[in-house]
Amino acid sequence: MRDLDEHDITDAVLARMAGAPDPRLREVLGALIRHLHAFAREVELTPAEWERGIRFLTDTGHACVGDRQEFILLSDTLGLSILVDAMANRKPTGATASSVLGPFHRDGAPELAAGETIARQAQGTPAVVRGRVLDTAGQPIAGALLDVWQTNGNGLYETQDPDQPDMNLRGRFRTDAEGRYRFRTVEPVSYPIPHDGPVGSLLRSLDRHPFRPAHIHFIVAADGFDTLVTQVFSAGDPYLGSDAVFGVKDSLVAAFRRIDDPEIAARHRTSVPFGLLEYDFTLSGGGSG
Repeated sequence: MRDLDEHDITDAVLARMAGAPDPRLREVLGALIRHLHAFAREVELTPAEWERGIRFLTDTGHACVGDRQEFILLSDTLGLSILVDAMANRKPTGATASSVLGPFHRDGAPELAAGETIARQAQGTPAVVRGRVLDTAGQPIAGALLDVWQTNGNGLYETQDPDQPDMNLRGRFRTDAEGRYRFRTVEPVSYPIPHDGPVGSLLRSLDRHPFRPAHIHFIVAADGFDTLVTQVFSAGDPYLGSDAVFGVKDSLVAAFRRIDDPEIAARHRTSVPFGLLEYDFTLSGGGSG
């Protein structure tokens, strides 16, 4: 059949790939084709609009340079990243919710002793973050590894900022026998995602802002448990209800409590005032329910 029209083109494309040896590829691509063709029919997509879309995707690809991944940014801002994350991380009752990894994680952050600082050069209010890692039965998990990272007070991760030292505001910590962890840092700030490229232009055309609420990233891993990728957000941040990448969940919001007592600050090897954030993580798996 060669005289294909708008009514039979979808079936023809699907028939052409019927012999694909990988059944999952056939399923995923087949669904994509059906939905993509249905979308074009629903909006009566014009050639000019099709060409504009192709140009946008081309520009998005050209913007993927070095550490910048514009397609992940596009996925994040369209809510696709958090949708995929939610489907892949259906947690049992009591387990800490996941959130998107984001594009700024780096492997190889230094492992530090409890109470050490990840701020090799930092701007902002000093902070102490502490808590426990537990299983779903409430029992502590010893030896869990927490990989943490965040922006500096200027709203930039160290990979974005040549003035920050390598691995600034990144570190890994292990829990003690009681499942406790503790580290020093600075309070995170809200910041805009990179918006000087195609994704930023799209946000502006949709009258959307590019800001993320203040947060600290965590990957929490322990033998025999499901690895948790998540973020803890600062209570009271003005962007909690409109996160540009839809990553906020109510259970992941926690407050930095202001501490003005010099004796408490001295015990934590920090200065006053400082913010104290206390947050416990609960991992699923491990036979704990």
